[in-house]
Amino acid sequence: MKSINEYLSYKMVIVPDETESGYVVLFPDLPGCITSGETIQEAIGSFLKD
Repeated sequence: MKSINEYLSYKMVIVPDETESGYVVLFPDLPGCITSGETIQEAIGSFLKD
């Protein structure tokens, strides 16, 4: 699994999830690289886990 530092050159998109509440975080240039969380910090935090 890549660390967050390896993704820093990619555009991160944070979108409010209107159907489930919370936020979706994705990297458009990396197919399948998507996560979600109740807060922005929680959603981004899943990329920070090693």
